[in-house]
Amino acid sequence: MPDIFNTDQGSQFTSDAFIGILESHGIDISMDGKGRWLDNVFIERLWRSVKYEDVYLKAYSSIAEARQGLREYIEFYNNRRRHQSLDRRTPDDVYCNTLPEIQVAA
Repeated sequence: MPDIFNTDQGSQFTSDAFIGILESHGIDISMDGKGRWLDNVFIERLWRSVKYEDVYLKAYSSIAEARQGLREYIEFYNNRRRHQSLDRRTPDDVYCNTLPEIQVAA
């Protein structure tokens, strides 16, 4: 059971019934601020890619197989898959080439 449940402030997560279940199990609640829907856009896009480019195509038959397959897909996604939104570069390439600029600015 988790110690903390983090979510946005959607109505399904702020209802008394939902909050009551968490509180009855001693789970702390952490909610993103209103209007922070943009924070979720990026992770939702990642999970869409994971599902349509990997999970649905492979239909893993076990947890172990899914863990290995997802590990391989995330490595591919970050290091070899070129992203249109990143000017056809990989996330790893963008991160590694931007990090020195960020460190100098800090």
